[in-house]
Amino acid sequence: MADLSCEFLGIKSPNPFWLASAPPTDKAYNVHRAFEAGWGGAVWKTLGEDPPIVNVSGPRYSAIHSNDRRVIGFNNIELITDRPLQTNLDEIRQIKRDWPDRAVVVSVMLPMNEQTWAKYLPMIEDTGADAFELNFGCPHGMSERGMGAAVGQVPEYIQMAAEWAKSAASIPVIVKLTPNVANILPPAKAAKDGGADAVSLINTINSIMRVDYDSLTMYPATDGMGTHGGYCGEAVKPIALNMVAEIARTKETSGMPISGIGGITDWRDAVDFLALGASNVQVCTAAMVSGFKIIDDLTDGLSTFLDDKGMSAVSELVGRAVPSVTDWQYLNLNYVEKAVIDQDLCIKCGRCHVVCEDTSHQAITHTVNGERRFEVIDEECVGCNLCVSVCPVDRCITMRQLTGGKDPRTGVEISDEKLNWTHHPNNPMRQQD
Repeated sequence: MADLSCEFLGIKSPNPFWLASAPPTDKAYNVHRAFEAGWGGAVWKTLGEDPPIVNVSGPRYSAIHSNDRRVIGFNNIELITDRPLQTNLDEIRQIKRDWPDRAVVVSVMLPMNEQTWAKYLPMIEDTGADAFELNFGCPHGMSERGMGAAVGQVPEYIQMAAEWAKSAASIPVIVKLTPNVANILPPAKAAKDGGADAVSLINTINSIMRVDYDSLTMYPATDGMGTHGGYCGEAVKPIALNMVAEIARTKETSGMPISGIGGITDWRDAVDFLALGASNVQVCTAAMVSGFKIIDDLTDGLSTFLDDKGMSAVSELVGRAVPSVTDWQYLNLNYVEKAVIDQDLCIKCGRCHVVCEDTSHQAITHTVNGERRFEVIDEECVGCNLCVSVCPVDRCITMRQLTGGKDPRTGVEISDEKLNWTHHPNNPMRQQD
């Protein structure tokens, strides 16, 4: 079977699945249970100065559910650790002693002055922790105090704090980035310029989940008042993947190690992050709604996938999909695909016809020779993939290629593009002659 062992910034762990800095990593009891279950590492819930902050005692979490009550989006207004600093330090030290083969990274959030970083980082490093993760992403509570996303949204602050951390620490420094920005590249470049050894992303997204339909106040609320929180879970994965891929494929930031975070629920999600440039992944929401035992499905699924692909190690998967990511202007406009419906699988629900007829290109029939039958009209189909997206039967509607596919400007075949992407004219990262 494929070797799932992982090395990130010289930190070894038995697999690439780490628990993200969050409630599941708030204390030794939780982390010990996670490591017993088989997790490869944990990022300790964010530490701050003493005295600790105070969290609300009312609802901290809320969720968006699918029709079958599965959590697909999650929101929280919890702040960084509310436990005494010394208690956390003692527990981190003990966990690292008990589990020397697991990655133990400590998330840190401190005010923007160099003296504070110089005071606390050596104290935390003395626990034996493997690395720091600088929390520049928290979108609620701490940002109002000039920390978290208030730092992560200003590249100059990111670089400054990264430099302070690197001066005060002898272990690797990871910068955790906020998605609450227009462009992820300036913050990532600032982290790199500040000497950070890696970046992790994404942190949570500013969000309000809904209102209380009886009182018409926002929900959840504390004594009648609420605030925006951080959105995470399965629904944020596409946003996270885009940001990871942007960092991985852009010349100024490529080559910087990435720890991927955001909506990782099963092994396929891990494959997505790894193939798009992450070297390992962090999980939170899935563990919070299903427990630590999900690690078995994550590791078994990833291992089987690597075996099926003939890969012997996780490192062989990292970045494999990055060359296929480009800007819209470089897409091949001569390439043509059309939808095709497998009549043996079709349950004749008509959803494909309705959405195509109402909102797309009127390219699917609903009757043929008086019989209820759904077929694609090739002349009208633009290959938009809407019907594939809404069909309730997996693989009933698929896309088929109708052209060989050549770049309209260069005449290069698609297969050649994939083989020679490094030097292809469409590759924005190619080395200029």
